[in-house]
Amino acid sequence: MKFALFPLAALTCTAAFAAEAPKIFTDLLPADTPIKGEIVVVVPPPELDKYIAKVEQAARKDPEWFKEHAKNGKPGVPLPYDERLGLTKEEYDDYLKTWGKREFKPVEPVAIQLKGDKEGRWTVNMTGGAQNVSTLKYDPKEDAFKSPNGTLKRIEDVSADADSTLGAWSGSEWKFEEQGSFGTTKENFAIGKTADKKYGLVVYRFQEVSGQGTRLADRGMVVRFPLGAAGIIKPKAAPAPNAKPAPAPKPAPAPTKKKK
Repeated sequence: MKFALFPLAALTCTAAFAAEAPKIFTDLLPADTPIKGEIVVVVPPPELDKYIAKVEQAARKDPEWFKEHAKNGKPGVPLPYDERLGLTKEEYDDYLKTWGKREFKPVEPVAIQLKGDKEGRWTVNMTGGAQNVSTLKYDPKEDAFKSPNGTLKRIEDVSADADSTLGAWSGSEWKFEEQGSFGTTKENFAIGKTADKKYGLVVYRFQEVSGQGTRLADRGMVVRFPLGAAGIIKPKAAPAPNAKPAPAPKPAPAPTKKKK
């Protein structure tokens, strides 16, 4: 699937249709204001690898039990403790402690701008590797996003706790899913803020699976941006129109010859 490109220059254009931004963007993205953001990934500490290896071994040993146990967990959150995970209670507690030390690693800086059009639809325009998000258009009347694939409908709000992959954050989420004779297509978009209210988050994912179960596409990203004045991209100051160039320094006088 091809996505339309969104040029960086367009982010600095003045909006032709001024309007109040929908409630879902309140305190997150001010309309017609360029915001600095970055695509990020979550990097767990390397000390976690030894515990993950034990859990994977336990999953291979009893796959049916592991599949059922995984249903009791929340997406992106460590599974509840059970001795069949292959970890002692002490190891599990240390696993949770180590998991808490994960960090956000910046991958690519991007520019973000919320813009409305004359039809009353809104777009979260992004540059660089986050351009796919720019294909989504939000319709406040339907509380839904329209994409080239179909309509993303509102689902349950996000309320992630501190142990989730992205840490504690809350927001709104929309989802598109379509099953056909050739396979299944899924598209998700979520926007919200971290619990400390320092950052906004945009989470996007597109998946395409063939009728035979082959994964044809799986693209996801997390974009993080500072909230408030800290995130606004300030324009570079233009030189004063009547400013005169600084005078060139005078050449040093030539040395004089001494009379004999």
